[in-house]
Formats: sequence, C-alpha cells, structure tokens
Amino acid sequence: MTIASTPTGRPRDPGVDRRITQAAVEVFGEAGWAGFSLEAVARRAGVGKASIYLRWPTKERLLGDALAARVANVADADTGTLRGDLVHLARQLLELHVGDTHPAVLRLGVEAASIPEVARRWADLQESQVLAARAMVRRGIRRGDVPADTSVTLLLDTLCGGVLMHVITTPTQLREQLAADVDGYANRLVDFLLRSVLSA
Repeated sequence: MTIASTPTGRPRDPGVDRRITQAAVEVFGEAGWAGFSLEAVARRAGVGKASIYLRWPTKERLLGDALAARVANVADADTGTLRGDLVHLARQLLELHVGDTHPAVLRLGVEAASIPEVARRWADLQESQVLAARAMVRRGIRRGDVPADTSVTLLLDTLCGGVLMHVITTPTQLREQLAADVDGYANRLVDFLLRSVLSA
C-alpha cells in the first residue's frame, strides 16, 4: 500500500506575505532605493528577516513583486462615451498618485531605470496606461465623439500631464482635499480637454 507523502514545513502564510509586500512598498516610497533594505522591510512588517529570505532571494525581487502586487495597472473601460472613458482613466491615474502607494509610484518614475526588477514593473504600468488610453480615444473617434483627425498622442499627453501636474503642484496641506476630490477633478479635467478638442 502506498502512503501519500505530505509536504514538509509550514505552508506560507498569505497574511505575512501581504504585510511584507505592503511594508516593501512603504519603505521604497519613503526612502527610495538607497534606503531600501530587507532589514528595513522586516522591521516595518514585524517579521524576522529570515521570513523574507525564505520568500524572496534578493531585495530586487522583493520590490518587483511587491510593486506588482500593490500598484495596479491602468485598465481599459468602455463606458459608451469617450467622456466616460477618459473620466475613468483620469480617476485611475489620480488614484495612483494620491492613494496609499503614491510615494512609491513617484519613486518608480525617478528610479526605475537603475533597478532591473523595478524597471520591468514601471514599463508594465506605463504600457497598461498607453494601451488603455489609446483604445479609449480610438473608440471615441470611431463613434464620432471627436473628429477623426484628433491627435491621440496630444490628447493623452494633455490628460496625463494635467493629472501629474495637479498632483505634483498640490501643497502637502491640501493633499487630503485633493484625494477627496478625485471624481470632481477627473470630470472637470476631461470636460475642459474635450471642449478644447471640439472647438479647435
């Protein structure tokens, strides 16, 4: 008679994994790559350093996986109108920059090129943004929401640049107000942008 073997050791605890990835994103956001270490992440997560080494062999792999788990890609959405689609896009971009992970997102743009694991995550995030945004605008052109000669690149540069400048130039003491007004600002920005496109 054959007896089924049982796995040795304790199974990984998803709760520990979540604490570690959350801590990794927070440490990276606060200290950047220069201040990112497995020791700092272990302290923030309240776990032993060995718990991290059992899961991630390098700090590059840990940060790459943590960013993939905690920083969501931009998603396409067909709401039926270009305005609705662009408001959805603007809202996603704003939430990336004002949510709990916003310090890490800002660090990504600055430091990604020098960290291979992080560079891949940043490239994924940028690609998701571009693909979703282009799909939205091209649907809008096919529906006749904007003229056929509308520059997809300029429209999206203006939308994404508007979001980023709004976030960067908002004083620290007004960040809570900014976070509370995500929907309002997304609607105002898209309305301004589409009026400019349609009146050109």
